[in-house]
Amino acid sequence: MAKTAEYGLGEYTFPRGWFMIAVAQDVTNKPEPVRFFGKDMVLYRGKSGRVVLLDAYCPHMRVHLAKNTTSYIVKDGEQMEGDSIRCPGHGWRFTAEGQCDDIPYSTHGVPKAACVKSHKVVEKAGCIWMWHDMEGGAPDFDLPAFAEWDMEEQGWVRWRLDHLGTLPIHPQEIVDNMADLAHFIPVHGSKDIVYFENEFRDHVIMQRFGAGHRTLVSDTAEDVLTTDTWYTGPGILLSKMEGQHPSVIMICNTPVEDGEVRVWYALMVKIANERANDAGVSMARSYQDVALDAFAQDFELWKFKEAALNILQVPDDGPFHKERIWYRQFYNPRSRAKEFQDRVNGVHTSVDKRKKPQAA
Repeated sequence: MAKTAEYGLGEYTFPRGWFMIAVAQDVTNKPEPVRFFGKDMVLYRGKSGRVVLLDAYCPHMRVHLAKNTTSYIVKDGEQMEGDSIRCPGHGWRFTAEGQCDDIPYSTHGVPKAACVKSHKVVEKAGCIWMWHDMEGGAPDFDLPAFAEWDMEEQGWVRWRLDHLGTLPIHPQEIVDNMADLAHFIPVHGSKDIVYFENEFRDHVIMQRFGAGHRTLVSDTAEDVLTTDTWYTGPGILLSKMEGQHPSVIMICNTPVEDGEVRVWYALMVKIANERANDAGVSMARSYQDVALDAFAQDFELWKFKEAALNILQVPDDGPFHKERIWYRQFYNPRSRAKEFQDRVNGVHTSVDKRKKPQAA
């Protein structure tokens, strides 16, 4: 698949933002090797419960901190101490901040340069989120609130996180969906589109959509399926759908290599006005399965498409040109973010057949 440079996105290979890297319940005291943004890292949960993400290779002799089962440090259960980890090669110990604080055989202390990079991670809504910035800066925008995660007593069922594997595709092709008006009818079964608009608001892009549907709503003109969808930064999509059972869909894309992404899918749904019982949870899982089938329609297109480095666009497509300008802010120095935001901020309406209120 095409690389970042071929899309002309900016000077950085990988984007700035919050990205999902793991399901929270899968992270344990056993260090696991992970790879994102073209970098090998080690992920584990310390004794305090803190989730730690470090670069993978010990600065001493470049031994991988997690890929080992035969060292006696590992076999004797000595690799993990509190929130720290020992290298299986020579026993150097690194804190959760990445600083070496013990070399068991050294009579000359610890060199100041003995450290590995520690990455900022947050555990929220059942996920582990990593802040990635090729400039090395602190987060310049927040994670979404995920408010429904803490509303179980109001009938919301927390999502199951479906890991969909990797796609040989640049994430630009995934984010393009936000502006893609024309695919809803042939791909998803929409019909009689009532409105479609995008709003660009700094690091957020929104899509508001209302239309009939071949199977999900009745044939009456008044019965419209509505969704509000938005990206918070380049890697986290949330979509709210109203109806008998309001739901929130999440789709996360995280670069593994330049031109390859890992994808997760999840859905929370409000089943009742009180905490859902076992039957309610089962219903929520069925609801998620049905919604996943709909997402698979997009997934299949992405899996087998060629890179659209330049879109042969017609006026009725939707504002791909604005969306791609918006996306470039994450591949350039953050000092330039406002430059791209100012070029697109505002509402772009592609279709609006809603009845306007009559003047008195």
